[in-house]
Amino acid sequence: MREIERRVVTAVDEDYLLDCLRELVGIPSLGGEETPAQEAVAERLEAMGLAPDVWTIDFDELRRHPAYTVDIERDSGLGVVGALGAGRGPTLILNGHVDVVDIGDPGRWSRPPWQATVEEGRVYGRGACDMKGGLCCALAAARALVDAGAALEGTLQIQSVIGEEDGGSGTLATLVRGHTGDGAVLLEPTGLVVGPSQGGALSFQVTVPGRAAHGAHREEGVSPIEPFARIVEALRAFEAERNRDIDDPMFAGEELPFALAIGKVRAGTWASTVPESLVFEGRLGSPPGESVAEARRAFEEVVARVAASDRWLAGHPPVVAWNGAQFESARTDPSARVVGEVEGAFLDITQTVPVERGLRYGSDMRLLVHVGGIPTVHFGPGDVREAHAPDESVPVGELLTVARVVALAALRFCGTGA
Repeated sequence: MREIERRVVTAVDEDYLLDCLRELVGIPSLGGEETPAQEAVAERLEAMGLAPDVWTIDFDELRRHPAYTVDIERDSGLGVVGALGAGRGPTLILNGHVDVVDIGDPGRWSRPPWQATVEEGRVYGRGACDMKGGLCCALAAARALVDAGAALEGTLQIQSVIGEEDGGSGTLATLVRGHTGDGAVLLEPTGLVVGPSQGGALSFQVTVPGRAAHGAHREEGVSPIEPFARIVEALRAFEAERNRDIDDPMFAGEELPFALAIGKVRAGTWASTVPESLVFEGRLGSPPGESVAEARRAFEEVVARVAASDRWLAGHPPVVAWNGAQFESARTDPSARVVGEVEGAFLDITQTVPVERGLRYGSDMRLLVHVGGIPTVHFGPGDVREAHAPDESVPVGELLTVARVVALAALRFCGTGA
């Protein structure tokens, strides 16, 4: 490494990184309640001289964009973008979201969910892994560049966004605002894997009709529960077929990379009444290269086949709706410069050859690639299996590695006269 590169890597400050993570974990930034966290990020960007663009997102305008999908409708929210560099060369984006999912039952947590607890080399708390840890790595990397006196020819852009968990409204608003680049690193939890490919995740809702009747005369009604069970059986076979003989090397060896999960089921209004309908909701995994229309059509055909073979449903077909977050699959050519710079920096920092894998979960990659036209790669600290769960945590060692890698990659991608 050149002298300036060594200075930047050395300048990554563990205390600053952990202090940043403590602050953000301590802010309960659930979907629709992200403003205090965004203000905290903006203050940190301002403190290091990045003069952030902070704006109120116009959701009335954003809803008209064809890529807009959400589970949580917002009336207000902030966009925050900081920029470092002379702007005469390439722009690298470091993108992270402040929104987190609900903590669930607090009794299942062994540590306070809204307080960052550092124990045995890990940081615990809601959002520590997904993905306030990654966002703090971006802030620590930017601060290291400033502290090391790195004069970037291009621009390092820190995008702190909202709404990723439920569809990506924050990143979409940031792109609409005009904040784009020549490459982007999404600091989602990858466990230090470099991820240039990502499966899709399409939210669905299916309403299975029935006919209500008093429970004492249930034979006069039609329960939707039994047809639902047959639909689930058919969807499990559909899932197995879609995941059989995967030839994409980014997902080779994985048992179920494009999972179909049913997360919510509700039926009936009274225990002694045959339900008049049953509604189930879930997510359909989609491989890279499959369009949203193709994935939806294949799912709908399965439901339609079951309905056609059922005496009741043949005349009262289930209704499929694609509500909420629609994460289209996306991929970046592994030969893209942003991938190479991250992998090269990782090799130089860790003396370990990076692992390239596709990622199962949805993220804002679809927006950066398909809307922004920006080559994008995932690289971040933590295991996604820790996300959305009690006692969510991230290793301190991975936080430091990611901060150092993205600082070095940014220096090389953006260029410097030093």
